[in-house]
Amino acid sequence: MLMVRGRAGGTELTGTLYERGERAPTFRGAPDEDAAYVWVCDEFYEVDSGGTTQLVDGREVNLAFESPMPRGFDTRKQALEGAKEHVRTQFARIGVDPEDVAVEVEKNDA
Repeated sequence: MLMVRGRAGGTELTGTLYERGERAPTFRGAPDEDAAYVWVCDEFYEVDSGGTTQLVDGREVNLAFESPMPRGFDTRKQALEGAKEHVRTQFARIGVDPEDVAVEVEKNDA
């Protein structure tokens, strides 16, 4: 499995990319078992009040979390591009320029 991590504004977001042959978690809404690569990561957005408070670029942001929306991909390249885009999009949803998000990919042999 690969960990795809985005960092920006003093915070980070990490998701998991399950590779061909690895057992991805199964739950309602998970992609078909036949997907070669499965991406699972939190989704969130900024709210005016409530939620979880996070410090981003020196300002407090209230975050509401959605259920993770797993996505299936046919190729490793598609999966990595989709994972990176997902991470950048989550930061954009809380006011961080996607170009400011540093994304790294790390192999996790757990």
